[in-house]
Amino acid sequence: MGQSRPPAVEEPVDPDLPDSPPPARRAPAGHGQLPVVCAVSVGGGMGAAARYGASLLWPTEANAFPWTTFFVNVVGCAVIGVFMVLATEVWAAHRLVRPFFGTGVLGGFTTFSTYAVDIQRLVDGGRAATGLGYLAATLLAALAAVWATARLTRRAIAWRTR
Repeated sequence: MGQSRPPAVEEPVDPDLPDSPPPARRAPAGHGQLPVVCAVSVGGGMGAAARYGASLLWPTEANAFPWTTFFVNVVGCAVIGVFMVLATEVWAAHRLVRPFFGTGVLGGFTTFSTYAVDIQRLVDGGRAATGLGYLAATLLAALAAVWATARLTRRAIAWRTR
């Protein structure tokens, strides 16, 4: 890919001076973002394919607790905890690594839209208590997974650097 130029900065123009330079051209909006958009798109496709594969390997019966979606979201959040510590505190990673893996792969793998549909399906199927339990359990487990893996990753890094 070619080098992207920083956007031009406009210099003040004094209309009363005949020799004032014309205003500088601005770079188009989003200029230089194509590689990031492509990285997120490719990563998202890979993550979504992995999630779909999990749903094929461990299908959920109608009106049953959606264990596959639950575990996909918790595992994805756990990986996010590890990855974000490594990407922000340990590595000097390429600028496309976080958009590709963090936003793309893990964003495509975790599926909070399916989580919402699963809750609605349980409620509509007369299993409101299960739906509400699933709502709370997923939220708590996902947050706990991110927190725990980030904490454990930091501890492992500290232990390794001693």
